[in-house]
Amino acid sequence: MAEKKKILTHRDVEVYRKAFEAGMQIFSVSTQFPKEEVYSLTDQVRRSSRSVCANFAEAWRKRRYAAAFVAKLSDCEGEAAETQVWIEFAVKCGYLSAEIGRQLYKDYDEIIRMLVSMINRPEIWLLQNKKDGPS
Repeated sequence: MAEKKKILTHRDVEVYRKAFEAGMQIFSVSTQFPKEEVYSLTDQVRRSSRSVCANFAEAWRKRRYAAAFVAKLSDCEGEAAETQVWIEFAVKCGYLSAEIGRQLYKDYDEIIRMLVSMINRPEIWLLQNKKDGPS
């Protein structure tokens, strides 16, 4: 049986690692997009994919407050869904192969599923308030 690694930072959470990896893949494939798309599709898909990770890092630091934590996770979910839309456009415009597009879309489906799971059960992830002394 594999030993679970202790989660110390947002970088240790599986959904963050998956989102970062997918974002890097999007960066890589988007370098081949046409130059006329630099300030539109290329920029948008890169920004939204990176925002999943950035918002997750913020959410992680807001684990003292359930509402703030869930709100930032919801932002992550929205950015992941936006990334899926840009992936669809890239495939339909012929900038991305259907095979790569399907895999990236599937990756973001998994990322969204993981985020929704966290949103639905935030108490698992929240920091416990510790008191300094007896009350």
